[in-house]
Amino acid sequence: MFPPAPLELLHLDWLTSAGIEVAILRLDQIDPLISGNKWFKLVEHLKAAERAGAEGIISLGGAHSNHLHALAAAGKRLGLKTVGLLRGHAQDTPTVRDLQACGMHLHWLGYGGYRARHEPGFWTPWQAQYPDLHAVPEGGGGLTGALGCAAIKQQVDTQLADLGWGNFDAWWLACGTGTTLAGLALAENGRRLVYGALAVPDDHGVAPNIQAILEQAAGPAADYRLIDASRGGFAKVDPPLLAFIEHTEQVSGVPLEPVYTGKALLALKQHVESGELARGARLVFVHTGGLQGRRGFDAD
Repeated sequence: MFPPAPLELLHLDWLTSAGIEVAILRLDQIDPLISGNKWFKLVEHLKAAERAGAEGIISLGGAHSNHLHALAAAGKRLGLKTVGLLRGHAQDTPTVRDLQACGMHLHWLGYGGYRARHEPGFWTPWQAQYPDLHAVPEGGGGLTGALGCAAIKQQVDTQLADLGWGNFDAWWLACGTGTTLAGLALAENGRRLVYGALAVPDDHGVAPNIQAILEQAAGPAADYRLIDASRGGFAKVDPPLLAFIEHTEQVSGVPLEPVYTGKALLALKQHVESGELARGARLVFVHTGGLQGRRGFDAD
């Protein structure tokens, strides 16, 4: 169903010194446009739209949104209409230009209008305006998105032997909404710990979102832990983070971006250096993609 993502060992001095092995699942390489975890988060939503007989999908995001970027590309590829409800006021960003090139119709909600997305009745006028479109939560979230992300585990399971690994101890990945983490936690059913490196501050509701998804799934055990990796706020960057990303890219050849994967890997480094992971531990780091979004930082 999904294009294969390479699983490769990550060779970095701070891992070697700590006696810890990390394999990185390169979801950034599965597709040039529908990249990273976005295929997985979208697949069940696309199936739901098809079952409903919808002509397309309407969803939300910002001017650099990886989710809307993937959705617009999927819509163009599959012949589906797409509508994006965007945070803030009209901006000309590389992502926005791609959305328009893929045929996505855009509505800018302002900041107050976007904050209302969780309020009862938010979708009512949009469903009246676009009755033939299937509404998808911000980021492709909810249980539907999480169930698609459960398939990420299969990408790793089929490649462990190629690494010479019989098993591994835990997952590590960036969290924006917590949907991907919830999907992996459901797939693991308590067998392995899933670490979520928060790209947003605690007050953005990731923890309750994950809990709501798990409760809605009704039953499976889940073993996960959230780590604050936001460095002061969503998309907040600082010189140490940027220096870490630049050095890591030079040493490993793995491209990162400063909103999700860069922060998640730096948080892992700090976790390793604090001694919170035992020598001999094996982890799988999920590269969740998002590289198209870094164009906004490169342009600044």
